[in-house]
Amino acid sequence: MRTSRLVSKAARYLTDRITAALKHQGGGSSDFDLNPGTELPEGRKLRPAGVLVPITIASGTPRLILTKRSSALKHHPGQIAFPGGKVDAGDADTCAAALREAWEEIGLPQDLPQIIGCLPEHETVTGFLVTPVVALIRQDFTTRPEAGEVAEVFSVPLAHVLKPENYIIESRRWRGSRRRYYTVPYGPYYIWGATARMLRGFAARMENECGLTSPG
Repeated sequence: MRTSRLVSKAARYLTDRITAALKHQGGGSSDFDLNPGTELPEGRKLRPAGVLVPITIASGTPRLILTKRSSALKHHPGQIAFPGGKVDAGDADTCAAALREAWEEIGLPQDLPQIIGCLPEHETVTGFLVTPVVALIRQDFTTRPEAGEVAEVFSVPLAHVLKPENYIIESRRWRGSRRRYYTVPYGPYYIWGATARMLRGFAARMENECGLTSPG
């Protein structure tokens, strides 16, 4: 009983901190933030998408659930990503799309996540306007990686990705020019690109909201 009360208290504390952080002022982000000289096509149309930023507290310590994409995929093979994808015709909104995709990609029951709020939209180089949906998960569930699309489902400490000092700016050649991007490595996992950029925005908002677990 005491353990249950402590978990509930920790969940409330974390939810309050994230809720306050999501209210901070600030616009969206994009894959071009670190590359201001990039020329974007005029009149480009962005497709709406939703990704889930699933934070589990089932183990007591907040952890962020992520996926490693299959190396067989045509786009972004082997990259670290949030569960999520484009908004389909049957989705009510980007939150619904994120929950549906999380069920399809990792087997997360759609009634399990408690949605806390959304981070600002992120524009990707592939033409998507992504809404990151932050959600809290209080219970364990059995992960089920989607065959052919998800190679691995894993988690990292939330505290690691919410520390701005853990982010590194790196670069590589892309389409004839040098592209700069954020990375936030953890162990064998190289988290970079759009996923790292959205997390960097989350970290910036949480910077003044100290404390990731209940103080007691």
